[in-house]
Amino acid sequence: MTWRPAFWLVAAGVVVADQATKQWALHALEPGDKHQILGDWLSIQLVYNSGAAFSLGHQSTWLLTIVAVLVTAAIVYYARRAQATWAAILFGVALGGAIGNLVDRLFRQPSFGQGHVVDMINYGDHFIGNVADIAIVGAAIVIVGAGLFSKQVIEPADGDDAADASDAPSEQHDTTDERG
Repeated sequence: MTWRPAFWLVAAGVVVADQATKQWALHALEPGDKHQILGDWLSIQLVYNSGAAFSLGHQSTWLLTIVAVLVTAAIVYYARRAQATWAAILFGVALGGAIGNLVDRLFRQPSFGQGHVVDMINYGDHFIGNVADIAIVGAAIVIVGAGLFSKQVIEPADGDDAADASDAPSEQHDTTDERG
């Protein structure tokens, strides 16, 4: 369990980076104004997102807040079973992203639990995101990639050992009494 400090520190670092960039955007940008960085490919544009990715569910912000709380709890739960420090760090990145957007949903306008997420990174007018989104998507891609390359990210649950037991060499113990 030597990875636990790394998990929490990485998560805190992502939250700080996310909230700092959101504060910068709120103070430096006017909503809707686009500032090109890499031509039409990448720009900075302040928007308030009441929905999820691609503004899906924009009329169910309170439901998205509940889902965000559940996802955050699931990340903490599964991170406890991380196989290695790299996996714990990966879960920390995901947790930081989830908390970063959850903070917006809980504490930004228009009201508690229905706050709009501050987004500012415009990807070629396809979607607009933030640092938390990068963390969540990046961690998800690495987790899926690890699975595709048979890198175990979490320990199997206690009930999941049965499937692996047939592959493991078995030890047989002689239960006969040698005294005769």
